[in-house]
Amino acid sequence: MRLAPEFQFFPSRTLFMYMARTFLTRTAAVLVALVVIMQTLDLLGESGDILAVTGNGEAQLWHYVALRLPQIVAFFLPFSVLLGTLITLASMNQNSEVIAMKAGGVSAHQILAPLVLASIGIAALAFTFNERIVTRASATLDAWQDVNYGPIPKSSNSSGNVWVRDGDDIVHAAQVTGKGAAVRLTGVTVYDRDGGELHHIFNAPSARPKPGPMGTINGWTAPDVTMFDVVSGTELKMARYDFGQHITPDQFTLADVSADERSLMDLASVVDDLKVAGRPTGPLETGWWHKISGPLSSILMPILAGVSAFGLARSGALFLRIVIGMGLGFAYFVSDNFAVAMGNLGAYPPFLAAWAPFLLFLLIGETVLIRTEE
Repeated sequence: MRLAPEFQFFPSRTLFMYMARTFLTRTAAVLVALVVIMQTLDLLGESGDILAVTGNGEAQLWHYVALRLPQIVAFFLPFSVLLGTLITLASMNQNSEVIAMKAGGVSAHQILAPLVLASIGIAALAFTFNERIVTRASATLDAWQDVNYGPIPKSSNSSGNVWVRDGDDIVHAAQVTGKGAAVRLTGVTVYDRDGGELHHIFNAPSARPKPGPMGTINGWTAPDVTMFDVVSGTELKMARYDFGQHITPDQFTLADVSADERSLMDLASVVDDLKVAGRPTGPLETGWWHKISGPLSSILMPILAGVSAFGLARSGALFLRIVIGMGLGFAYFVSDNFAVAMGNLGAYPPFLAAWAPFLLFLLIGETVLIRTEE
């Protein structure tokens, strides 16, 4: 038994293909334009720092573009879906195509259905793109920027520019590699403080865990150390220096974890490790949930921009409806960034910080659509 047109999600296959193709084409065009402009401006801002390093040239500039491009694409994809929807629906409204569809018995939800389904595909591609490409590019780019666009140490499972506190003392490692008892620190600086006053600065090329009884780790040891006495202003060479008796390896390996640099499964494993170590995990849990809700924002854009499709174009209010649709879309992005920031600060629970803006604007968009149909 065939359903009546008003009860079908896609009343016409031809209509579905036409709207989906038009929407995807214009979204892709907007994305390419935004990415080219922003990548050019970003490269102009960073090229001076890249070329300032001896040995860097055109190859390093292209390497930077290859690492930065995935981040720009991921950031501007939801904006492109919003603008692509507005352009598609506004032009159809201007050409009376929407009026013809509604005269044929097609509802507002059915008009937007092809765009929403296409956006689901975009969201799936965005999630896969973020997991497989953006996270790796972000980790590599951050490691390169930590050494000011110089040579990156060839090591696996590494992080750079890590700071750890041990009582009053502060320990800085330029590079951390390995895991557990195999952790190695490179470019180590220990700031020896007492009561908040700095007394000595110890510099060492490397450091490693100091074995303790029963396979435990009893602090850290560094060879070939240079000690600077802040009070007297003198330097002293030391064959070895032991420090950080209460610092565990995970304080170095997990001290500089970024959700943007980890895949969903990898980030979940890091969160579990931090919980076992008794460390706060709120910001990382927020990032974990946002890895799911973030790509789904593409599905919201056709619903929020749908206001531009309905109403008579000759009424003179088409531009106003476009502005309203654009305003709703950008309001979502502002709310989403604000909620994530509150989640990182611990003011919002991680799940609420990642999902509240999505659910709120989904209800707002549906309310606008329902009022439009009425």
